[in-house]
Amino acid sequence: MKTEIFKDFKWENKTDFSINKDSLIIRAHPHSDFFISPAGDKRSSNAAFFYTETDREFILKAKVTHAFKSVFDACTLMVYSDESCWAKFCFELTDFGSHSVVSVVTRAYSDDCNGVKIEGNTVWLQITRKGKLFGFHYSLDGINFEKVRYFNLPVKDTVRAGFVGQSPSGDGAEFVFEDIALDFNVTNVRSGC
Repeated sequence: MKTEIFKDFKWENKTDFSINKDSLIIRAHPHSDFFISPAGDKRSSNAAFFYTETDREFILKAKVTHAFKSVFDACTLMVYSDESCWAKFCFELTDFGSHSVVSVVTRAYSDDCNGVKIEGNTVWLQITRKGKLFGFHYSLDGINFEKVRYFNLPVKDTVRAGFVGQSPSGDGAEFVFEDIALDFNVTNVRSGC
């Protein structure tokens, strides 16, 4: 993705950031997240979100890297319809001490699902959309993607899709998104192509 593609992107909860060639670096705000506790006792929507709006099917992917400083720090790809309907796909430092691919789907309340553990600080994440169907896939090499989740989300026609840097329990951190691609030609949401 060339940097000029970002001209249609906007900020929610703007933060310090930089764009260099095909990379985006986001500096997360301290104690920032998008999450609605399943118990109903906590709601956060203050994480930095750099997004574009689209009513089209799409595949959004990026190579993501960070230093795993604090629990729940995460490089995140997110699709957002409204304050109670959204989903995010994270590379996160879990509360079990692992570097894991984590999915969160919010329909009034957020669920929270730890996925595969990843060795190292880098992985590729991908969100695929076709209508109200979504797929989350990850890759260790940027070529071969594995399915984490396939689901229906009752989104509006136009959604926000983009990148989040979150640091729910920490004092902020730097998150790197590279090899960013946004493709509007989707064949199969379940397989991510």
